[in-house]
Amino acid sequence: MLAGPPNVPTTPRLRTDGGVEDVRQGKPVPSHRKTSVWLEGSGRAWQAGGAEASQCYPGLTFLPHPFGLSYWQPITPDLLMTPSDQGDVDLDVDFAADRGNWTGKLDFLLSCIGYCVGLGNVWRFPYRAYTNGGGAFLVPYFLMLAICGIPLFFLELSLGQFSSLGPLAVWKISPLFKGAGAAMLLIVGLVAIYYNMIIAYVLFYLFASLTSNLPWEHCGNWWNTDLCHEHRGSKDGNGALPLNLTSTVSPSEEYWSRYVLHIQGSRGIGSPGEIRWNLCLCLLLAWVIVFLCILKGVKSSGKVVYFTATFPYLILLMLLVRGVTLPGAWKGIQFYLTPQFHHLLSSKVWIEAALQIFYSLGVGFGGLLTFASYNTFHQNIYRDTFIVTLGNAITSILAGFAIFSVLGYMSQELGVPVDQVAKAGPGLAFVVYPQAMTMLPLSPFWSFLFFFMLLTLGLDSQFAFLETIVTAVTDEFPYYLRPKKAVFSGLICVAMYLMGLVLTTDGGMYWLVLLDDYSASFGLMVVVITTCLAVTRVYGIQRFCRDIHMMLGFKPGLYFRACWLFLSPATLLALLVYSIVKYQPSEYGSYRFPAWAELLGILMGLLSCLMIPAGMLVAVLREEGSLWERLQQASRPTMDWGPSLEENRTGMYVATLAGSQSPKPLMVHMRKYGGITSFENTAIEVDREIAEEEESMM
Repeated sequence: MLAGPPNVPTTPRLRTDGGVEDVRQGKPVPSHRKTSVWLEGSGRAWQAGGAEASQCYPGLTFLPHPFGLSYWQPITPDLLMTPSDQGDVDLDVDFAADRGNWTGKLDFLLSCIGYCVGLGNVWRFPYRAYTNGGGAFLVPYFLMLAICGIPLFFLELSLGQFSSLGPLAVWKISPLFKGAGAAMLLIVGLVAIYYNMIIAYVLFYLFASLTSNLPWEHCGNWWNTDLCHEHRGSKDGNGALPLNLTSTVSPSEEYWSRYVLHIQGSRGIGSPGEIRWNLCLCLLLAWVIVFLCILKGVKSSGKVVYFTATFPYLILLMLLVRGVTLPGAWKGIQFYLTPQFHHLLSSKVWIEAALQIFYSLGVGFGGLLTFASYNTFHQNIYRDTFIVTLGNAITSILAGFAIFSVLGYMSQELGVPVDQVAKAGPGLAFVVYPQAMTMLPLSPFWSFLFFFMLLTLGLDSQFAFLETIVTAVTDEFPYYLRPKKAVFSGLICVAMYLMGLVLTTDGGMYWLVLLDDYSASFGLMVVVITTCLAVTRVYGIQRFCRDIHMMLGFKPGLYFRACWLFLSPATLLALLVYSIVKYQPSEYGSYRFPAWAELLGILMGLLSCLMIPAGMLVAVLREEGSLWERLQQASRPTMDWGPSLEENRTGMYVATLAGSQSPKPLMVHMRKYGGITSFENTAIEVDREIAEEEESMM
């Protein structure tokens, strides 16, 4: 065994590819790669190429290394070495390479589009539009998009891309608020459980459409009751005769409630009944599809989205063309878009617009942050922000035309007003629209296209939910989980499938409604408000804008800074207060949830909120000193906060990267690439700006 270097301090500074830490007496340190030990103040370092046993080195223990015996050799910081001294030094070492990146330029953009454009664009936006002023609803909708949607979208992308970290590890920016990251994971985990159940319902209907006659087209099946009536108007010379729909039930509604859900087998949420094995198998298939698509992380899901993010637009266009050519289509479109400007005087309309923007863009779930963390450091997320957010809004409007043109045709066929056939949520997707398909020629074909569109829309969002969870946990434990990311992803899918089995029972819809109402309600708003305030107030808006300047080459303008500091948090706070004041107990049809179920739902939402103060308590207890000193230390960024690659670090981030040996990574980058690019010029400007600020403070 070779002796360690002489005159080593008892608490050396250790730098590995896994982090920067003070190594204290007796603490084992895995040497997965070469490990540099920097002697503070000495200007020298030693590099250990691995060890097979403990070294004669106070306070430091190396684990066995597969590449041979221990050896010590003095090393010199990179810029202090002459070109002949450098020899085989590899400046291309990428400490984040094993984390993975997008394989193509469009992977990230299409993934974000697929994540944001989901089921809510089809079954929630059109209904909210026509109930809140029709075309007039677009005024508060786009205003809230500008105040709340675009700024928060850009903020989350910036955090992820700048740090290349997931929703948990990104809180190196301020460890005091790491509980917000844990709350994100709890929320997205609960949403992923019931969201995949909706995909299972879509798969069920997709398979049911592969017949010559749709099974919900007629009454007379074993699941139908005496109330079942085929809602088709009787034609005479003047068109359809009106029907009395209040005392009858359509075949599609009984197919949904009595056959697919078999809800009559449950007495309520407390007695869910037996497992529906056909739904159980559909849920299993949904999880298998999701697992296979995220098997290799963003390298696999980034390719799948080339289909799942683009093909829905083709189907939507086909449904739109078919819808507007139907008799009575204009009646539905007129009902959908007729402006009713007096609605703008109601606060409810503005709140509804903000809620639609907030949930449709997926801010606060961690999906945007996760996707951006796999970008290259200089990816133009400023441009991508406007493409995705505006594209999402336009898609919602187009979906409204496709849906209401068909509902207008359905209204004319039944001889009833449009508002009697229009519904929101699952009722539109699994009752009203399937019923409309039965009135069209080639109904199985159009039904298959509709549900295939819903499948591709839902899978994109589910990919993001699972990738968020997997990325967050593997970034926290990279050495243990990153090499086995596929296995870990499989375990997550299996665990969530087992937890979702209650949703496949006769009363599973009651549990799904409870999860939908409470898992991502007021808790999600609290998380986003906390994130916005932590970044802009605690970390500092000037420092955050400087980080974006370093990354993109320009600072965010007054619009973004005003929204981040005042407008966005104020809007979210108003949403939070409104949701509490206007709280209504959950219900499904005529079923009212018992008090214990309501309490369970409220606790579900409160649990995500409580993770924030719990995280603060843990962060404070880990520090030393008085309470105020602990709070100050816990609120500061950690030593290794910043860009993940050494060549992207400048200014305050110089020589803080794990494994870094160079005091000026920018100079290494300049020598490596043989010149100064616009981004290096930006970095030099940031360095100069920081130096001037430090001089002015002295």
